[in-house]
Amino acid sequence: MTPPPAMPAPPRLELRGIGKRYPGVTACDDVSLRVMPGEIHAVLGENGAGKSTLMKIVHGAVRPDAGEILVDGAPVQVASPAHARRLGIAMVYQHFSLFDTLTVAENVWLGLGRGAALAEVVQRIRELAAGYGLQVDPLRPVHTLSVGERQRVEILRALLTRPRLLILDEPTSVLTPQAVQSLFVTLRQLAGEGCAILYVSHKLDEIRALCHRCTVLRAGRVSGEVDPAEASDASLSRLMIGAEPPALTHREARTGEVVLAVRGLDLPRADPFAAELRGVGFDVHAGEIVGIAGVSGNGQQELLAVLSGEDLRAPPGSVRLAGQDVARRGPAQRRALGLHFVPEERLGRGAVPTMSLALNTLLTRREGVGRAGWLRRRALHELASALIDRFGVKAAGPDAAARSLSGGNLQKFLVGREIDARPSLLVVAQPTWGVDVGAAARIRAELLALRDAGCALLVVSEELDELFEIADRLLVIARGRVSPALPTREATVERIGQWMAGLWDDGAAAAGDASRGPQGPNESGVERAALAPAPRVEEGAHAAARSAR
Repeated sequence: MTPPPAMPAPPRLELRGIGKRYPGVTACDDVSLRVMPGEIHAVLGENGAGKSTLMKIVHGAVRPDAGEILVDGAPVQVASPAHARRLGIAMVYQHFSLFDTLTVAENVWLGLGRGAALAEVVQRIRELAAGYGLQVDPLRPVHTLSVGERQRVEILRALLTRPRLLILDEPTSVLTPQAVQSLFVTLRQLAGEGCAILYVSHKLDEIRALCHRCTVLRAGRVSGEVDPAEASDASLSRLMIGAEPPALTHREARTGEVVLAVRGLDLPRADPFAAELRGVGFDVHAGEIVGIAGVSGNGQQELLAVLSGEDLRAPPGSVRLAGQDVARRGPAQRRALGLHFVPEERLGRGAVPTMSLALNTLLTRREGVGRAGWLRRRALHELASALIDRFGVKAAGPDAAARSLSGGNLQKFLVGREIDARPSLLVVAQPTWGVDVGAAARIRAELLALRDAGCALLVVSEELDELFEIADRLLVIARGRVSPALPTREATVERIGQWMAGLWDDGAAAAGDASRGPQGPNESGVERAALAPAPRVEEGAHAAARSAR
């Protein structure tokens, strides 16, 4: 007797007509999609398209207003993230949900539920981190970790639950190319074992390299479902934003006088987990963009704290702004000299989460402050409204709380707030982290326009493609040391990869520092190969308190 044909497996996740509205905003409107076991399914869309809201609905953090969720063919109402975990659903959020005062292992332990000893969790973290190339010390307090390291913790926490459906919201936004490739190996292995993966990203090349299918959202609705391997950047962009992103115009830099001069900057560790800065020296001229590349935790946090005025331990004379020694001057004094700063941490440093966008302009702008310190609320609203319009920020208005914005829209607002101030020196950390292709192109175009207007810019980014696209000169930071300057048109990914491991010839410093003349546009079509892995180093720490602002 011939056995009956095997029934096809039901979708691991099926969404039918999901809807979610907030006051003045429709986040999701009749959204449907299916994810099969073993499938890596991309969800693509511009910032504010509803991607994160949809994922929070699947994970039980947000209740839908309409629609149905099915897991393995059975209808479910996901009541909470804890309920989602019991269903085998794990999620890595774009905005981290870690307790700063606890260690890495303690944070992971809390998310695993009862039954596992803390010592066992420590060992499992070490094994998983080593196997997946996500190196993190499980005994370190979270408040000492950089943003990139915190994201590794979130990914490890999700993987330790052995999920049947894994949701990743912008998982590679602060990972190095080596770590991205390691993560892809891990995700393919999980998919091969039957785990379904929802991969939310704005990076088109990653989606094409990793995902089997792609659902595109625009303005909260599904605008198309495609095979990413057969789709071009142009076709995906049209589905996502209704047009292709504008091409950047990178003219030759016309450099002027030195605006920022760093010389002989030595800085001991502020705590056992911090990086030590050793002999750091470089210049940034008016009318140029200098990019700093490097693996997260090699001293970027410490250097940025010194440059912004949050850390005043720098030796006198080691940091000069517009010819003045500012090594021991605070942020307000530096801002008076034309320095503006965009930190990599949006919520908590770049913006106060519970305050409105209008009030958040007060952190670095004084247009809304009148005599005797009285607030000029009309001026604050006008400034916030102008920033929303100029930089295409999707928000309910100037009274919207900072935490109500998607990550990319908040980033557009924060970068716009500092660009609009017309600084003489702009220091930016991770300018397009988690930002969609259209918004990233807008931010990069604004940075180039600011450069062309004569501003000096220092951009710290782990997006090598971004640095190759906008920077006139490149530096690399490794183990608390900074490499010689290299004109971007002479740089290759292979060479930068070697330098990220600290392998540069100090004798080349003179030649590198002498190369500050006008630079031509970046070469196109440079091969972005995976970098050679850098050895693990003592990694950067955040200051326990960020009150200098």
